[in-house]
Amino acid sequence: MQEYKKILLASHGTKGAMAAENQAISLCSKGGNIDHLEVVPDFWKGMMGDDWLNNASTQQAFGQYVENQLQQEIQQRMDSLRQKMEAAGISYTPFVNLGKPADCLIERDAAGNYDLIIIGSPRTKGEEGYRSRMQLERLIKALSTPLLIVPFPEQ
Repeated sequence: MQEYKKILLASHGTKGAMAAENQAISLCSKGGNIDHLEVVPDFWKGMMGDDWLNNASTQQAFGQYVENQLQQEIQQRMDSLRQKMEAAGISYTPFVNLGKPADCLIERDAAGNYDLIIIGSPRTKGEEGYRSRMQLERLIKALSTPLLIVPFPEQ
């Protein structure tokens, strides 16, 4: 199996993303580097609850709560990945972007000199959670680095 020295991993904590994480660790050479990109979809930017909260201070408090929850969840995933990668002898660099997943991945690809980009496959029907709707056709056309889409893990 070929090993890569510099991998860009797009991951966000779902089952499919965790399969991509495991694949990235298995494909990265010891002493290599994995840059981890976590994209917070831009719809969160306007998540203020103004459709059901009745005053500005309550809306602001709710918005702060949502932002703090997202930050905590992302930090926990990053800490876990850092431990796994350090145990495998791999350098780990996290990046968090707010935006559209494909745009953020294309931008990060342009900024790095990667050997491989790894993402998970879309969620299967019936799987809980938000579907970020990665624009795969646009992504494939725009990337300058080979892309590996890891299959969704068996149930």
